[in-house]
Amino acid sequence: MITYKRATSDQELQEILAIQKRNLKAVISLQEREEQGYITIPHTFEILKKMNDACPHILAMDGDRVAGYALVMLRSFKYEMPILIPMFETADRLLKGKNYVAMGQVCIDKPYRGQDVFKGMYTFYKVALSDSFDCLFTEVATSNIRSLEAHKRVGFKILETQITDGTSWEIVNWDWNE
Repeated sequence: MITYKRATSDQELQEILAIQKRNLKAVISLQEREEQGYITIPHTFEILKKMNDACPHILAMDGDRVAGYALVMLRSFKYEMPILIPMFETADRLLKGKNYVAMGQVCIDKPYRGQDVFKGMYTFYKVALSDSFDCLFTEVATSNIRSLEAHKRVGFKILETQITDGTSWEIVNWDWNE
């Protein structure tokens, strides 16, 4: 049975990195990218831990095993990963006056896909953070159709399309007050 919680240990962070490594766009086939989606940006343990210490990540757990994760990234991390600066600048412009949190990345480990883990993690994300934030903001590569459709099903709305370093991104937001 899948349960949901906030990340609390270095072991859980290492499991996030292992899932991430197996699902990076650069290491999976084109067919798998099209059918299953992919993640774009690798994290280091140091940045993942720093983010988690500031606001713990969301985990889907199968017993003591991480089955999926949704990273929590506060606005204060805008400059920690330079590749994400355009995303945060866009959020600051589009969500002026809103206290938002960024979803830094989401991934379900392959054995757990198709079991509503994605929806479960986002439901938990909202419950855990909606008292502190107005909305959840992220970007999804336009070519990552599976991920984009999954985000829309949860409640995200496309705000804008943005091209960054030759990649087209859908800027999406889930307003928790609507």
